[in-house]
Amino acid sequence: MKIPYLLSFFVFHPLVGTIAILLISNRFKHTYKWITLFFTACQVLVSGVLYAMYDTSNPAHQFVEKADWITLSLGNMGTVSIDYLLGIDGISFPMVLLTSIVMLVGAISSWNIDKREKAYFSLYLLLTTSITGCFIALDFFLFFLFFEFMLLPMYFLIGLWGGPRREYASIKFFLYTLVGSLLILIVMIALYMSVIDPVESQLTQTMVHTFDLRYMTDMRNYLPNSLLSLSGEVYLFGIPSRMLAFWLLFIGFAIKLPIVPLHTWLPDAHVEAPTPVSVVLAGILLKIGGYGLLRIAYPIFPDAANEYAFVLALLGVISIVYGGFNALAQNDLKKMIAYSSVSHMGFVVLGIASLTSEGINGAIYQMVSHGVLSAMLFLVVGVLYDRTHNRLIDSYRGLIGPMPIYTVLTGVAFFASLGLPGFSGFVGELFTLMGGFKSAVVPTWVAALGTIGIILAAAYFLWTLQRMFLGKLWAKNQDDLAVLYDLDAREKWMLVPLGLLAFLIGILPNSLFQLSDKTVSQLLKVFE
Repeated sequence: MKIPYLLSFFVFHPLVGTIAILLISNRFKHTYKWITLFFTACQVLVSGVLYAMYDTSNPAHQFVEKADWITLSLGNMGTVSIDYLLGIDGISFPMVLLTSIVMLVGAISSWNIDKREKAYFSLYLLLTTSITGCFIALDFFLFFLFFEFMLLPMYFLIGLWGGPRREYASIKFFLYTLVGSLLILIVMIALYMSVIDPVESQLTQTMVHTFDLRYMTDMRNYLPNSLLSLSGEVYLFGIPSRMLAFWLLFIGFAIKLPIVPLHTWLPDAHVEAPTPVSVVLAGILLKIGGYGLLRIAYPIFPDAANEYAFVLALLGVISIVYGGFNALAQNDLKKMIAYSSVSHMGFVVLGIASLTSEGINGAIYQMVSHGVLSAMLFLVVGVLYDRTHNRLIDSYRGLIGPMPIYTVLTGVAFFASLGLPGFSGFVGELFTLMGGFKSAVVPTWVAALGTIGIILAAAYFLWTLQRMFLGKLWAKNQDDLAVLYDLDAREKWMLVPLGLLAFLIGILPNSLFQLSDKTVSQLLKVFE
């Protein structure tokens, strides 16, 4: 049974919560968190309905919703058509499921927010809509609106509720992402000038330019000798226009991932952001970069993706190794996890660059796995920081004594993240590496270098576990010993489900692979 406008409801119903929070008086501010919890829980329920109805044998977009939005006549140049177009497939649906789970956990984590609650929770729900829209939009213009609008709530969430250097971190995050957005905008305009809607053009007997991502992947829809067509290639600054457009898109999305050397905004943003914002930032926002590569850059420019596969894979491996060594050198627990994210997202780039079914399916799986585990890791840091306002690794010893449940769940997060078999981290890294070794366009030695990241992850996670949790109880600030108590009920509700989820998708990886496999097979056909 098809439920009409289900995706629209999924994307926009958090806005109802935003409006409700803005209208409710501050006298009832205790309701803000409950409203946020209700609407994020609704997203989880709707994503469950979508999962039950999703046809895993169909590689095409499902639950598609389309409506005319903006139509402009360009005279002799034809017509421009911008549609309200939503849909999900095997690439976007895993990201949609991840978003609903992480946003709910982030809402629970936000329970301790005690200043400017109206602004915080309204911005949080606004961010929820922006992120979800990115993963569901099939019109490039609509995708870009969601992508760009997402900057605003995140900027304020870091800048108003962050740490001592929050202004610097929020501005750096905003500027980096804005530069990436501008690069994507340039390519979007070039594609609009080159692509027409074949159906509408035939009906109206005129050129109808479109932003429909589904038409942009078919070279038959490109105007002959246009800026980004394969025929009559145009050179800009001595570079073929399609190659230049691909690199602009790659850099725009690589900033979001982030890939070395475009990563420097991430540690600052994570260190200064409040715990719930770090959860959302690492759990979801980084994935928009990988998703953008798979949804836009690779299917539209397969020729460039194939030609530069070695360079892209090498960038992924550099991120893996560089992020791992930097994580090993950190004393701030939050910064260590931030650099571990750089390393783990490098596996995503390696898998995508391999142009193999194993690699790309593994990259999608790795994004979901990292989303769950990074959310869990930042929550672990948040629990300790809420008690002592200190994140330094060398400030604690023997935490297993007063905090046994916390120690167990931290161990689960650490071991799952370093790739222990039985957890999701193992499967994601395994398949991206398998894709790298099997790839015809990536040298074997590049994939072999990627295995260093697994060794480094074991080093920094196990060393941190040993220093902080084992041995005799000790704290650099003796007053902290009085507040080192174990997890309360709310903290267990955040951490235990994430740990179980990492275990379940680790032992049942087909629950994710069956979503993505057919769509990935369809994507790979453009490279044949």
